[in-house]
Amino acid sequence: MSVSLRASQSGRASIEQARKKKGWSANSSMWCSYVPTSPATLKRFREGKAINQEVFLKLCEAVSVNWEEVVETDLSTSSQPEQVPEFSQFDQSWVGREQLLTELKQKIEGSCRVLIITGITGIGKTALAEKLVFDLRKDWLKDDWTKFHSENFDNQNQASDFASVAVRWLEKWGQIVTLEDRKNPEQILHRLVNFLINHRYLIVMDSLELIMKGNEDEGWSDFEDEGWVKFFHALLASSICQSRLILTTQELPGQMPSRYKNFWDSKRLSGLEPPEQLALFEKTGLEIDLSSDYSPYLERIGQAYEGHPLALRVISGEIGDQPFFGNVIAYWNKHGNEIEAVEKAIAEAKEQGIIQGANDQWKLDRYTGNLKQRVRYRLEITFSRLEKDAFNAYLLLCSASIYRCAVTPDYWLSLLEDDCEEEEQKIALETLRDRYLLEESIENYQYVIRQHNLIRSVALEYLKNMD
Repeated sequence: MSVSLRASQSGRASIEQARKKKGWSANSSMWCSYVPTSPATLKRFREGKAINQEVFLKLCEAVSVNWEEVVETDLSTSSQPEQVPEFSQFDQSWVGREQLLTELKQKIEGSCRVLIITGITGIGKTALAEKLVFDLRKDWLKDDWTKFHSENFDNQNQASDFASVAVRWLEKWGQIVTLEDRKNPEQILHRLVNFLINHRYLIVMDSLELIMKGNEDEGWSDFEDEGWVKFFHALLASSICQSRLILTTQELPGQMPSRYKNFWDSKRLSGLEPPEQLALFEKTGLEIDLSSDYSPYLERIGQAYEGHPLALRVISGEIGDQPFFGNVIAYWNKHGNEIEAVEKAIAEAKEQGIIQGANDQWKLDRYTGNLKQRVRYRLEITFSRLEKDAFNAYLLLCSASIYRCAVTPDYWLSLLEDDCEEEEQKIALETLRDRYLLEESIENYQYVIRQHNLIRSVALEYLKNMD
């Protein structure tokens, strides 16, 4: 494990004085490039937070400060870090969603036994679930992290059928499961449900869509293992339940019983609002002070990506890293044309009524290597699952990418007239709605639908490659 150092309170004052003496701004690219390091790390250094020892020494050296005179040495004055689980997505860069968190926390503390967080890939479902757990640690978990469990169905090294997961949970919680028990799935189901309704546990089940399969005839997604259906029914049907489950998924399970709607709820997650977008850029180390002239460019990036947290984090990291070292304008000069193409197409649709643009060259998902690896890859998985589970819906999603803006559903359905019957067209549209692959709104008293800008970027390319 690498050694970390942080500046003391008096040391931070000395560092700031030395920085001003050199005439550098608080987030100077010169300071970053001397190491080199990112603006995010520089910000942590200036705030007195722990960073890598080698980087700490070089940042001190850059402003001609003796690191031994500014480093925090009195360990007795620093509190030990809170012992919390290692969350996969929630971190110190979390911003916004305060009202939503309050609402969801009240649900968990109330009668909601199963909370389902839905939305497209990368929109922040897992981070929100983990943040919610963190906020519930005092009142719900009573700071006892042994009462928390996270199950990630994206882990290919673990079996995801109900019986295997149930046994894994029971054994983790100190329950003895014999070989004879394992042969009786109904007994395992009864034991797990009985344990959860009588003990206070908080469980996150991540990427639930990976244990579901599409039902093209009906439009929704079903659990591949009937054991999961029985589990949720039994948990919701019980007269009491002390435990709470938070599920994240790109697809809403069609088998959740409506008769127990008081005991479960779903919440669709959308992108960050404009102020939250700027706050995210700032939290990840970028300078958003109005005097820097950076904010207008960051606002345009945030708007083009509709506040998509994963994409904005990737872009922020690229801006903060070499060769830009936090220079937003330099990044814009290299990649801004991709944002401008989106802005132009949307403006033409709104101002000139040019709603179709099959030849638009949107590349929001792939104009840099990092976007391809971290954003494009995840979107491709979504498209692949849709093509496999519900081909008509996949065909509709790709075909509807010709529309630059929101239109009434009949525009979309007309695209399938030569491919399937009217009822199948409607099911395809419902499938996209259930998988949150279309955006809904009311404009001029009409119900209209459209694609998220990132979804459209991928769908346009898939449409061009179709036979």
